[in-house]
Amino acid sequence: MILVGITDKLSARMGEFTLNKEKVLAALSTVEEPDLKKDLVTLGMVQDIEVGVNQVRFTVVLTTPACPLKELIKSRCVAAIHTLISPDVEVVINLTANVTTAKPTGPLLPGVKNVIAIASGKGGVGKSTVTANLAMALHRSGAKVGIVDADIFGPSIPVMFGAEDMQPTITSHNGKNLINPIRQYGIKLMSIGFLTPPDSAVVWRGPMASQALKQFFGDTDWGELDYLLIDLPPGTSDIHITLVQTIPVAGAVIVTTPQKVALADATKGLSMFRQPQINVPVLGVVENMAWFTPAELPDHRYPIFGSGGGQLLADKWDVPLLGQIPLVQGIREAGDAGKPAFMEENQIVIDAFNDAAQALAQQLAIRNAEKAETKVVEMNT
Repeated sequence: MILVGITDKLSARMGEFTLNKEKVLAALSTVEEPDLKKDLVTLGMVQDIEVGVNQVRFTVVLTTPACPLKELIKSRCVAAIHTLISPDVEVVINLTANVTTAKPTGPLLPGVKNVIAIASGKGGVGKSTVTANLAMALHRSGAKVGIVDADIFGPSIPVMFGAEDMQPTITSHNGKNLINPIRQYGIKLMSIGFLTPPDSAVVWRGPMASQALKQFFGDTDWGELDYLLIDLPPGTSDIHITLVQTIPVAGAVIVTTPQKVALADATKGLSMFRQPQINVPVLGVVENMAWFTPAELPDHRYPIFGSGGGQLLADKWDVPLLGQIPLVQGIREAGDAGKPAFMEENQIVIDAFNDAAQALAQQLAIRNAEKAETKVVEMNT
């Protein structure tokens, strides 16, 4: 009888503090994803719940490995369980990511989730440098990344990745010969610079350049990618129109420098994507050469090209300022040496490109959750 009484009391206490999946889900349903404004359970971001003695383990699947709010989401999950279940529960959270996409599966780029155009209104603003380092930052976060160098007449990506002497190989897939992109530093690369002699000029009319760009998509084996960045030539040209008419572009990033003349041209580049017949979402603005920071004075900022221009452009068009990249000598030196500056040990540079890459991934995740799927642009030109 005594043992029965003890068993009944233990059963009652265990019933009072039982930890099960239903209680965990109920607690986590109060945690809102900060960007998408819905709770984690409704969004299907909570998976693989395991409960033990006073312990719970589960996985939170983020919309991108570059999520800037991952630690905030994690701390809110812990707080919800401690508040709504018990403060004594040990919470073990595994953060992983499944990059979202708004691109329908099609014959071109079936394994690529998001195509992002990197554009500028004028040359010399560091668009290729920004593209290369954004790619490295996204790759280091855990994403699969590729770059198409769409500047047919002035390719820069081979030099910036130390790959100007490399040539792609050809493999046969289902009877069709496909180009294998160059893989350097974990990034898949395709450029006309890999297919022509380094010292030779590409003297082509617009239709030939457009056809080459189409081959970079249709005749290249890109495999599985989370992000494919398109390094566009300056201005608005045949290449830009060919891009949006050939593949569905998830969004565009505008690169500018702070001075007035660059902003005027960047405005034209941005407005092109906003035209009704094109209608590609602009994910934000990156201000390059925002200020000069000498290596010996890392805490000093000298706005030699002016200040606030990127923010003015972003405010005018109601888009985010994704990041401000300082003018640091090491960025130029790294590009000339064939190694993106993000791979060096300059923390100022690493932080600047990390912030921009995280903001880009964040805006893309919001775009994929809120807007319709991306489609190829149909326009008569």
